Amino acid sequence: MFKSKIYLVVIALSLFKLQATAQEAPPRETLQLNLKETLEYALENNVDAKNAKLELLIAETTVKEELSKGLPQINGSFNFNYNPAIQVIFLPNEPPFGDPSIDSDVIPARFGVSYQSGLGVTASQMLFDGSFFVGLRASKTLRELTEYDRIKTENDVLVNVKKAYFGVLVNKERIKLAEANLTRIDSLLDETKAIYEAGLAEKIDVSRIQVQRNNTYTQVERSRTAYEISKQLLKIQMGLPKDYDILITETLADLNPGDQLNQLLTMEGVTRVEVSQLEKNLELVGLDLRNNTVQYIPKITLNANYQRSGASNELGNIYDNRNWFSSSLLGVTMQIPIFDGFLKSARIQRNRIQLDQLNNQRYFLDDNISLEIFQAKTNLKNDLNIMNVQKENMALAQEVYDISKIKYNEGVGSNLEVVEADAALIESEINYLGALYDGLISKVDLEKALGILKEGIND
Repeated sequence: MFKSKIYLVVIALSLFKLQATAQEAPPRETLQLNLKETLEYALENNVDAKNAKLELLIAETTVKEELSKGLPQINGSFNFNYNPAIQVIFLPNEPPFGDPSIDSDVIPARFGVSYQSGLGVTASQMLFDGSFFVGLRASKTLRELTEYDRIKTENDVLVNVKKAYFGVLVNKERIKLAEANLTRIDSLLDETKAIYEAGLAEKIDVSRIQVQRNNTYTQVERSRTAYEISKQLLKIQMGLPKDYDILITETLADLNPGDQLNQLLTMEGVTRVEVSQLEKNLELVGLDLRNNTVQYIPKITLNANYQRSGASNELGNIYDNRNWFSSSLLGVTMQIPIFDGFLKSARIQRNRIQLDQLNNQRYFLDDNISLEIFQAKTNLKNDLNIMNVQKENMALAQEVYDISKIKYNEGVGSNLEVVEADAALIESEINYLGALYDGLISKVDLEKALGILKEGIND
């Protein structure tokens, strides 16, 4: 008895702690979004989109780096040296500089002092270097290519976000249909139980509907789980923190107008960013070819140097102005390439092969884009036809169910007919939602193929 009381107290304390924790937890902020707002948020907060913008900043620093090579290069220097043991040089002890007082045929002499110091400035200015101008142009082209890479990344983000957004809408709609189906089957189950208790139906009629009810309930729970998972996927694609919740203010019907889809089927599209990327790569390889070609041209550089040096045998006198002297240099250097073991020739040959490869890819890309547009339009047409058929099929299934229910209530129909009609109605609803989702996905694929994914954003 005492142990039972302790167990009850522990349970009560645990429940109190859980309740207090729930009250202390801050409420999750909910963002109400439509498709346009969702896409705009993703372009600003998706990790890949943000990194693409940072990559563009890196490309801009590359342009500055190349530009700096054509500006004066100035460096300063300072040194302080102490010679503990000054090197000794031996001289012959012979006239006229010999010293008769030294009993040796050589005279030791120290060349150097104990302390030395110096200050200097060196400067160089490129006068002519063909690779500098090519490199500067290449860095700007790289910056343009990086901009196209950013657009391509944003297009990929838009595709993923749109598909995730439609997934949330479909699962939300599935929950509504599943709950409506559950309400309908519960009503039928209550009616059948009442008829059974009145002795006008068999136990198997109740069991049959109970099985259908359990299947429908399972469908409701699965739809709710899928809805939560799809929301988490959308939040990841958007770059939205997990502490936030989202509420979509649109429905599938709002995003699937027939006129817009039919208009999309007649569009020819615009120049795809992949084409622009390939053209910039062609330009970069061409500039690399030009850079390797100008390596045969001499390079000219202006050099200047100014130096102040001082020395003393006493540390205290090393910075005495009397011990310091100036020197300077001004000159021009010309670097003339003579022979490099055919290195430049091999690089030029490689560049020409790369240009051939990219030109082949260019032709293939044009054909591939045309095929992609054709496939996307064909898929969308097919999905629209299937969607219309499934919509009609759902209406027919609803009609069959209503008639079966009326016949059953009037005693001229069987319970089995109602259950089968209900199962067929549920299946037709699921098929219609699937066709609607497929149509939206095909719409996104066609927008991508036509190169119009960003239309309507940031207007």
